[in-house]
Amino acid sequence: MAKVKNIMIRGSNNRPIVLDIFFNESRPYQPAIIYAHGFNGFKDWGNFDLIAEQFLASGFTFIKFNFSHNGTSPDQPENFVDLTAFSENNYTKQLHDLEQVIDWVQNNCNPYGRCIDKKSIGLIGHSMGGGISVIKAAEDARIKALVTWSAIAFCKTPWGDWPKEKISDWKQTGVAYYVNGRTRQKMPLNYQLYEDYLNNGTRLDIIKAASSINIPWMICHGTEDINVPLNHAYNLKEANGRAVMVTVSSDHVFGRKHPWYETIQPTPMQDVLNRNILFFKQHLDK
Repeated sequence: MAKVKNIMIRGSNNRPIVLDIFFNESRPYQPAIIYAHGFNGFKDWGNFDLIAEQFLASGFTFIKFNFSHNGTSPDQPENFVDLTAFSENNYTKQLHDLEQVIDWVQNNCNPYGRCIDKKSIGLIGHSMGGGISVIKAAEDARIKALVTWSAIAFCKTPWGDWPKEKISDWKQTGVAYYVNGRTRQKMPLNYQLYEDYLNNGTRLDIIKAASSINIPWMICHGTEDINVPLNHAYNLKEANGRAVMVTVSSDHVFGRKHPWYETIQPTPMQDVLNRNILFFKQHLDK
């Protein structure tokens, strides 16, 4: 078994997407799982390598990546050191980045291609990455199975509950700020984020995308999630009755935190992982 970290490919506005791949050199053409992180996330949040290793041990190739404008950099993939890039992030850029990762996975020139079954790709998305994954799964036939964790049902992160006065000030000044609860950084959000939503409303309609998904889908959500309340999961389930819904008594990140120094996952996260692995084993070709 092997892993290669911090591979760089080209993302939105030619900014780098940094990705990791976990694979088994002795077992060619395994189903591939791609993971898309959330709004304040990154591919290594909460020692995500431990999760990747579980999928690898279960017979999957696993790919995780940093969105090109998530605020990290290739040399500091776990720190928000590029707030200029962060301020220019938006949903359509993330959709483009995810497509670039899928293209890389399926590229005939991929040096790890022998470890990937290109016809058997699964997608996991967390929080905002979950909403992005719903949209991408609806529009990209290369995705054969979908799992969402604590996914948003509306492309309105983080401004969805802001009052009209704050939105007006945002438009006038061109930038708004919020404080990252973990790092205490003042994170800038340029008004282009809101404009991207207004200009691409049809494509960014997560509920509409959810209703059109006809591949296997598992919706996972914590009943105590205060970041993305449980009603988002019920909205997604209502839009697509074929989806399997799993709730666990936990928070937005299923009991994890960053940094994570333990060698095992918290019980809620492990419960979700066990269900996800069985789900992908059932629905992705071997």
